[in-house]
Amino acid sequence: MEAENMWKVSFIVGAAAGYVLGARAGRQRYEQLAAAAQKVARHPVVRDATQRARESAGAAAGKAVGAVTGKVGEKLPDAITDRVPYFSRGPEDDSWGTVRS
Repeated sequence: MEAENMWKVSFIVGAAAGYVLGARAGRQRYEQLAAAAQKVARHPVVRDATQRARESAGAAAGKAVGAVTGKVGEKLPDAITDRVPYFSRGPEDDSWGTVRS
């Protein structure tokens, strides 16, 4: 009976030690990956590409909203169009860079 308990205790101690050492190694690797990702994100080429993609997506979204609004917006009741800013009748620029005309 004592050998069985000793095996359980040894297993638990080994598992706990593995968990602690693995968590430390995992945290260090996470820190390395996070630092590398931040370095890449700060690179001027990546920042320019991100800005161009954001602007392009905003323009495409604006066109899509304009097309939907043109086809559906006139048919919706005022209760909906008053609550959804995309269905307003005039040009608008939202905080995401989407410009509708």
